[in-house]
Amino acid sequence: MTDAAYSQPSLAESGLADPGLAPATWKNLVMLALAAFALLTPGLFSLPPVDRDEPRYATATSQMLDSHNFIDIRLQDRPRYLQPAGVYWLQAIPTALFSTPGRRAIWTFRLVSLLGAVFAVVTTGWAASRLFGRKVGLAAALMLAACLSLGFEAKIAKTDAALLAAVVTAQFALMRAYLKPDASRRNAAAFWIALGIGVLLKGPIILLVTGLTVASVALWDRRVLWLGRMRPLWGLPLMLLVAAPWYVAIGLASHGEFYRIAIGRSLMGKVAAGQQAHGAPFGYHLMAFPLTFWPASLLAVMAIPYVWRERTAPAVRFLLCWIIPSWIVFELVKTKLPHYVLPLFPAIACLTALALFSPRTPVRAWVKVLFGLFVLLWIAISAALSGLAPVALWNVLKVVDPLAAILGLATAASVIALGWSVWRNRPEQALVAVACASFFGSTAAYTVTAPRLQGFWLSPRVEALVQATRPCPQSVLVSTPYHEPSLVFLNGPFATVLAKTPVDAADRMAAAGACGMALVGDKQRPDFLARAAAEGLPLRPLGQLQGRDYADNRNLTLTLYARSVPRPVVTTPRP
Repeated sequence: MTDAAYSQPSLAESGLADPGLAPATWKNLVMLALAAFALLTPGLFSLPPVDRDEPRYATATSQMLDSHNFIDIRLQDRPRYLQPAGVYWLQAIPTALFSTPGRRAIWTFRLVSLLGAVFAVVTTGWAASRLFGRKVGLAAALMLAACLSLGFEAKIAKTDAALLAAVVTAQFALMRAYLKPDASRRNAAAFWIALGIGVLLKGPIILLVTGLTVASVALWDRRVLWLGRMRPLWGLPLMLLVAAPWYVAIGLASHGEFYRIAIGRSLMGKVAAGQQAHGAPFGYHLMAFPLTFWPASLLAVMAIPYVWRERTAPAVRFLLCWIIPSWIVFELVKTKLPHYVLPLFPAIACLTALALFSPRTPVRAWVKVLFGLFVLLWIAISAALSGLAPVALWNVLKVVDPLAAILGLATAASVIALGWSVWRNRPEQALVAVACASFFGSTAAYTVTAPRLQGFWLSPRVEALVQATRPCPQSVLVSTPYHEPSLVFLNGPFATVLAKTPVDAADRMAAAGACGMALVGDKQRPDFLARAAAEGLPLRPLGQLQGRDYADNRNLTLTLYARSVPRPVVTTPRP
């Protein structure tokens, strides 16, 4: 049978959309964008640099701006060959506009993640509403904006939120071509440009998601001619035009070293072994889903019977092919982090929204038991997140914060309202409760609580002490064993030296001359002082800090030293 003779049922015929529901209007999309900003912004300005990846990206972007080398990206004196250059270029735009070389705030680098997340949410709402109707599209977008995983990635200066924007654009363009025989050239152009941008942001990840989707749909349908609607003859060159110039340039500039490190060490290393202590067994992402997609994970699980019933409908089939193959691959990869499955969340949100506005599907008793167990798990997670802010402030600071308590109670009330709305089958109220739970919970965690836990934010405290006591305007700080990238970002990449040993720290401080400073841990102090005495390096302590290095999960006591300047001897002549 030819592709032309293959007639897919319409969405209305499949029971997946109400033909009377128009797509979202511009007014709807503007309101959705405002809601996304409200849900995703808390913490953007208040959180200090979060170790470890965020300050690495920010520092490399800052060095790129200073050096004007937009091809060979560096982190201090080392090449940054783990990722392509796309995210650094994007971060450079708001940083150049809203900061100066001497005072670069972390929030300027985060704007790219926030805007990428908002773009992904609005694009999900727009595309899904055109396919399924206004209610379904806006519901899917709102659940995506509210999920905990995107809420965190939207306020961290990394690649994942921007990558999600590219994945959403490409996947919905592909889905439209699959469902609509009259898909336009503009739709195909959006697909190929999004692929090119995604490759510039995080290499082959977007190709993995899109390629597995295409392969799975083709195997399921045993038809591939619909791919001609993507205009590959000019689309593939368009994608290469977007991405290939930098890849060629970095290959020449690095003499092929970029490909050896990015593919051989970083990509293949993540597949074969758990890098940076992030190894986890198969099933990790599934077990984490109740948290990463919270609070709408309750609605997502309750959508499973509907999805199974409608699995042969073309739209549901495509969304399942978007989710399942890539999810299995991410589970097979040895290195696992919660955000790895984020590119699959828009499809999960769409399936959940379809089920939310459809009649409930009868289920067997054993399925109800499984649902009940999941509900208990979801309630436990919700209770923990609701009480996280006030409990953390009490445990760490021994204070009762009224605002944290109010926000915690508001989160708990929203969770209860969500459960009640699900029980009473009121989808609109359930969506409002999802948004409220997300907003109150993220505001409590990222705006009220986390910035006040000073014991966990060592780098800003070290930088404040250095600025208050530095002997020279351009002092050099040598640090051991505290090597967090946030310290490098705050103090400056070329004013910070990360010494491997206390002996190395003393040597490097001596080499820095009168402007040298050293930040030394308690356990390293005897060897450091002994080496400094052997070199005749006079020292004076400037202050001491205690805190927890959360990236390494250890408590540290750090002492800041500077070179001791002997006072001049003043002699008074005899009368």
